[in-house]
Amino acid sequence: MEEISIQDRMLGGLWGAVVGDALGVPVEFKGRDVRKGDPVTDMRGYGTFDLPPGSWSDDSSLMLCTAQGLLDGFDTERIGDLFVSWFTAGLWTPHGQAFDVGRGTWQAISRMQLGAPAETAGGLEEENNGNGSLMRILPAALYCAAMDDEEALGLVHRASAITHGHPRSMMACGMYYLMVASVLNGMPPREVYRLAMEKTERLYDTPPFSDESPHFSRLLSGNIHTLPEDAIESDGYVVHTLEASLWCLLTTDSYRSAVLKAVNLGWDTDTTAIVTGGLAGTHYGLKAIPQHWRDILVRKQEIEALLERFVEKTVDE
Repeated sequence: MEEISIQDRMLGGLWGAVVGDALGVPVEFKGRDVRKGDPVTDMRGYGTFDLPPGSWSDDSSLMLCTAQGLLDGFDTERIGDLFVSWFTAGLWTPHGQAFDVGRGTWQAISRMQLGAPAETAGGLEEENNGNGSLMRILPAALYCAAMDDEEALGLVHRASAITHGHPRSMMACGMYYLMVASVLNGMPPREVYRLAMEKTERLYDTPPFSDESPHFSRLLSGNIHTLPEDAIESDGYVVHTLEASLWCLLTTDSYRSAVLKAVNLGWDTDTTAIVTGGLAGTHYGLKAIPQHWRDILVRKQEIEALLERFVEKTVDE
């Protein structure tokens, strides 16, 4: 098997995330029963939001804002300002206007517009555990991948808190970081899963995070990949998204099959697929992502320029 460079894994993860998002956008909010009768097998257009093929959602927009915000170092205020620019001026949107904005993200951006520091803007209540920080956390995970785990988790938690400050959401992002960091090192997915869960139990053994561990019990069991499809939820709850994405990675053998499996779970298709695509793209590398899926993406050249700059800066540091 050809060795995949760190750069190609990073680019694979980032491109894989955006492509997954774009695959899911046209069929978002349609149930699994609909997908059983009409499975997604290629890039589509129109559908839920009546947008042309290759259009991506707020998930990729905020991920791209995060990547841009990290170009000159870790600064949550800069990232928060870019999120506000996305919401108000269409920064990193496919067609000039934000759409499909999650409630938690909207509330956090509203707080920042009123002057709240970025790291205090995210909601802290039980109900603030949608998948809106997990969907965009990949650049922060890649940025921190060479750090000590405890230092990296601190930064990943701070990045999550811009829109989602509840310990459960921060912990989900931290668990995703632990997986990304291991995948980036070329570890096989089953081994990535085993090691990430071992580290989770060790690194999250004190409050408030230890209080959240029961919510991750299915992942922490080490057996998420053995569950049948009908036991996997694909809604907007952060724990369900993390479970579904890892399940898709562990039960497939290619980038293409992983993201299509994610989309065909139905419901929150764009987010399940962007989180799955980030893991699968990092594992399989840039060459594994079908070229025609990348080519059809709206604003492809601008995305390419940002991602290459981000990866170059991240690897150099």
